[in-house]
Amino acid sequence: MTDLTHAGVFSLGDRTVNRLGYGAMQLAGPGVFGPPKDRDTAIAVLRQAVASGVNHIDTSDYYGPFITNQLIREALHPYPDDLVIVTKVGAIRGDDASWKPAMAPADLERAVHDNLRNLRLDAIDVVNLRIMGDGHGPSEGSIEKPFTVLAELQRQGLIRHLGVSNVTAAQIDEARGIAEVVCVQNLYNVVHRHDDELIDELADDGIAYVPFFPLGGFTPLQSSILSDVADELAATPMQVALAWLLQRAPNVLLIPGTSSLVHLEQNLKAAELELPSHALERLDAIGAAEA
Repeated sequence: MTDLTHAGVFSLGDRTVNRLGYGAMQLAGPGVFGPPKDRDTAIAVLRQAVASGVNHIDTSDYYGPFITNQLIREALHPYPDDLVIVTKVGAIRGDDASWKPAMAPADLERAVHDNLRNLRLDAIDVVNLRIMGDGHGPSEGSIEKPFTVLAELQRQGLIRHLGVSNVTAAQIDEARGIAEVVCVQNLYNVVHRHDDELIDELADDGIAYVPFFPLGGFTPLQSSILSDVADELAATPMQVALAWLLQRAPNVLLIPGTSSLVHLEQNLKAAELELPSHALERLDAIGAAEA
């Protein structure tokens, strides 16, 4: 079995997690909407992830909606003591599977209570405020009002720690002026490198950086360099992409998602893949070419 501790650990607030975790988004149906094609396999993937050492699971009640949290509860409740579940709020799903902002105080409060109910928790380890922004990229604008709502729910004991997602550096600073921020979730991978400076700044402050779409998301990463390096190391391109992220900075926590037991095993093996310097140089050039 792969030793996830080989990739190291990092803190999420007062909790310590293995740097290679699991993202539950792909457990829902096509387009992250509706039930999974194979519920038994979805349950098996969650249980195998935890059995393999994963102690950081990322989810949201708007995956499905409600589907992934209900699957997590069915598969894992009562939860292991070391398991940290991170969710996000700030959106809802339309009947047509669309993604809609939901940032009003009532929306955010309802979302937190929905997550608590569907996960069967008294308090959520980490709640990220997800800013819908411009597609999968952030856009400037104050987040004071919605983040203050979550800070109040934290004071009530419903949330242990807070994070932000799809945000700019200015929005992170604004949030940190309201309450402690333990993690930032933004789009970042070996190709999309816009947050390079931000990652290093957060590392200096002990704040976790959790890239979403570490494998490209709905459009998997494709690069001849990535494929060539993978061939040289007898690995898959996705394992190389994950290993590159793990070696990028010590505060990077990964949450690659899959609904396949085979792909889960492949993803977790990235924890033990060490990229030599010449491979890192070639991979770094991918992001430079895209800049």
